[in-house]
Amino acid sequence: MSRSPSAWCVDHPVATLLLTFALVLLGLIAFPRLAIAPLPEAEFPTIQVTATLPGASPDTMASSVATPLEVQFSAIPGMTQMTSSSALGSSLLTLQFTLNKSIDTAAQEVQAAINTASGKLPSDMPSLPTWKKVNPADSPVLILSVSSNSMPSTELSDYVETLLARQISQIDGVGQINITGQQRPAIRVQASPDKLAAIGLTLADIRLAIQQSSLNLAKGAIYGENSVSTLSTNDQLFHPEDYAQLIVSYKDGAPVQLRDIAKVINGSENAYVQAWSGDTPGVNLVISRQPGANIVETVDRVQAELPRLQAMLPASVQVSVLTDRTKTIRASLHEVEVTLLIAILLVVAVMALFLRQLSATMIVSSVLGVSLVASFALMYLMGFSLNNLTLVAIVIAVGFVVDDAIVVVENIHRHLEAGLDKREAAIKGAGEIGFTVVSISFSLVAAFIPLLFMGGVVGRLFKEFALTATSTILISVVVSLTLAPTLAALFMRAPTHHAHDKPGFSERLLAGYARNLRRALAHQRSMAAIFVVTLALAVVGYVFIPKGFFPVQDTGFVLGTSEAAADVSYPDMVAKHKALAEIVKADPAVEAFSHSVGVTGSNQTIANGRFWIALKDRGDRDVSASQFIDRIRPKLAKVPGIVLYLRAGQDINLSSGPSRAQYQYVLKSNDGPTLNTWTQRLTEKLRANPAFRDLSNDLQLGGSITHISIDRQAAARFGLTATDVDQALYDAFGQRQINEFQTEINQYQVVLELDTQQRGKAESLNYFYLRSPLTDEMVPLSALAKVDPPTVGPLSISHDGMFPAANLSFNLAPGVALGDAVIMLNQAKNEIGMPTTIIGNFQGAAQAFQSSLASQPWLILAALVAVYIILGVLYESFVHPLTIISTLPSAGLGALIMLSLMGQDFSIMALIGLVLLIGIVKKNGILMIDFALEAQRVRGLSPEDAIYEACVTRFRPIIMTTLAALLGAVPLMLGAGPGAEMRQPLGIAVVGGLLVSQALTLFTTPVIYLYLEKFFHRPTPTPALVTTA
Repeated sequence: MSRSPSAWCVDHPVATLLLTFALVLLGLIAFPRLAIAPLPEAEFPTIQVTATLPGASPDTMASSVATPLEVQFSAIPGMTQMTSSSALGSSLLTLQFTLNKSIDTAAQEVQAAINTASGKLPSDMPSLPTWKKVNPADSPVLILSVSSNSMPSTELSDYVETLLARQISQIDGVGQINITGQQRPAIRVQASPDKLAAIGLTLADIRLAIQQSSLNLAKGAIYGENSVSTLSTNDQLFHPEDYAQLIVSYKDGAPVQLRDIAKVINGSENAYVQAWSGDTPGVNLVISRQPGANIVETVDRVQAELPRLQAMLPASVQVSVLTDRTKTIRASLHEVEVTLLIAILLVVAVMALFLRQLSATMIVSSVLGVSLVASFALMYLMGFSLNNLTLVAIVIAVGFVVDDAIVVVENIHRHLEAGLDKREAAIKGAGEIGFTVVSISFSLVAAFIPLLFMGGVVGRLFKEFALTATSTILISVVVSLTLAPTLAALFMRAPTHHAHDKPGFSERLLAGYARNLRRALAHQRSMAAIFVVTLALAVVGYVFIPKGFFPVQDTGFVLGTSEAAADVSYPDMVAKHKALAEIVKADPAVEAFSHSVGVTGSNQTIANGRFWIALKDRGDRDVSASQFIDRIRPKLAKVPGIVLYLRAGQDINLSSGPSRAQYQYVLKSNDGPTLNTWTQRLTEKLRANPAFRDLSNDLQLGGSITHISIDRQAAARFGLTATDVDQALYDAFGQRQINEFQTEINQYQVVLELDTQQRGKAESLNYFYLRSPLTDEMVPLSALAKVDPPTVGPLSISHDGMFPAANLSFNLAPGVALGDAVIMLNQAKNEIGMPTTIIGNFQGAAQAFQSSLASQPWLILAALVAVYIILGVLYESFVHPLTIISTLPSAGLGALIMLSLMGQDFSIMALIGLVLLIGIVKKNGILMIDFALEAQRVRGLSPEDAIYEACVTRFRPIIMTTLAALLGAVPLMLGAGPGAEMRQPLGIAVVGGLLVSQALTLFTTPVIYLYLEKFFHRPTPTPALVTTA
């Protein structure tokens, strides 16, 4: 007869203990090497392309820049979404690819597409479009605020770009660095139209003179017989005074210098941008990590370098940390670690209560510790990180791991009570329970298999969760069948009984169960009816419970987007932003904040701004991030002419670009005006629904447009064309970058414009002159064009898949589930009669929610099928797996009831809890059915006697394993620390499911077993897997 692995380990304790030690050692070595992150890697291959043409209108940017690029990008394989937003002077295109697309391959194809489109782009673009890799699912790890009370913003921005950003970007683990609020230094040439007209010059003359007088070209070298000398000239101009002395032309034989017709000053490339750190002017550095980098180590390295970098800056410059993601990550992971410790202590306490023997309790504890520590080694080999989901998987696995050990130790304990010696009890107890342990664990693993095939970014997130839990469970099977019997043979002893001993807690509990079980078996129809009602209620409950995506987290970080009237002036926008900042500053929950206005980073218009708000640690404030937003919203609304939309920063960010709220809905059509009309109607309809908060769209149609009508025939009489008019206007009003100069560390622009007094007045067009190439005379603009009355138009133009698009953003009122919001939004579209030519679909988190909602029933069904197949293979039966699976409806009903009582919707985390229940609850059935089948086959008992004896004999391990799983989930359910929002729904679902299922399945499962035995009456087949001692 072949010997089982358990018997070999019992007979070779030294080898077993040394191998176990090696397993623990591998885990201890791997643990500090695991990367730390808030969530598993879910890299969403996304590339953002930025194109600039200063001064170009949104319509020009959309038609002449964005569209040619979109045509080329649309041919790139594997692209799932292409959006663009074109505003004054800039276009931002976002390209998303399938999850299995290599981001490096995509980047090469994007660059090739840009090169192909370059011939169709405007020739006066200062540079070709640039691209960068981004991951919208990954939040910045660190935001630094750099400020100074005395240093000019341009000089401060130069320090930030050339010193801080470049030095920090070289630190190991640092990826993308975005600078917001930057005012890059430039030389600005501000021409006077009156002086130009008086002398007979145009802005084009200034542009040509500067381009010819300041350049940096190759000169060659002198190759002598004895040496080589490189040629160098003073061809570049670096300072305003150098440019001011340039001779632009001659008037009556006298030179006309640039200073005679223009001011030349140090300024910035863009005069309409500003950022503040609190009240102090400053610049923000938004730092992201490289994919796969350890967030904590990366931030620690940056923090360690800050004192050295601060010492290199002038004393007036202060560098402060605005937000540090590792603070909440550390706090959240610490909270999970505490939860893990509590779960372990609770489980060990249960073991001690039922086993009432220190050695047995310590054996179970040893199996638990070895399995958990060894799992770190497998996590390291699979490239996983320590994050909220993998640690939650380990917390949940605590209950699973001890299940195996409990079943083994309890069976050995029973044989010791029967009088066997330690060695025989260990070998026999482990041997006869081996098949049961394998059945429980393999069917539990089967429940996780569907999680591995979940699609999209959600599937990427839960892959690590599923594999971590699965690997821990598989390790526990091995350890329970090797280490547990070995330790039992060495240390367990037979319990001592005395005649006068009173029945203990477990004995009294068992006696009560045995009496009630007799009653249940005597009323089988009633128990079957209870089962049917439970199944029906579970189905109905699933259909009607509010559905959600991921719970809104409190990361201690709040993002804000401000919006003023589309025609707001820059000074007015600055004043309004400062008013908002005063309100934010006064809130006691705010630790620090920064804000910016103007075209900077992802902000494309003057009418919009950005806020970054860091809240105090959760223990130091009386509100959550969502409650903070609700509290400050009415105060912010009192600032006239501007709205600040706030949203809590999330670890899971699935939007492809900047958003004003948590959820997005996009409308698109090939008819722009019709799209705008119906977008406004839908927005007003939804604003009337209290379920939606902070609802807005991105149309901004009220931008002021000054239209100039060119009389082409009149222009032709002077030899002028529309191109000449456009170029002259661009020189005057477009902040045109006409030249650049290079230093050893950077490149800087020379910007041409009208002087400040004339630049902001439409009347200055009346004093605007062009030179006729036919007569060489100055021609006023009014002679060949007229200024039409002001009209309105969009500040930005959005495309989605090359079609005009409008984006709606919204948050949800407390207690409103995303699933309900989806239904209400679709109802609103139908009620207003939106035409079918306008296509609407959700984006970001809402889109992922819709996809996950459609797949939820299939995921649950797949888990059931996987469990059924595994059990069918193990038992070589089509019938008995049905008995085991019959335990699941009560678990589902309990989970739904508990979620409803706790005010939770059925989110993705709750769904994972339900999948876990599929794996957990059916072990009750396995413990019963395995024993009953053995009793019928070996001892010839009737089905009624066999199932009764099985229930009574296996009652103690059933109760112990259920309590272990339940108590392992209780800390998740009751947790209130950082990150608890993500963990609570899972814990609630598991606890509720286990409570109800334990109360019902102990009585319904035996009845189902008997019904199926009667219906499928046949000789009981031998199991496929049998472990012999």
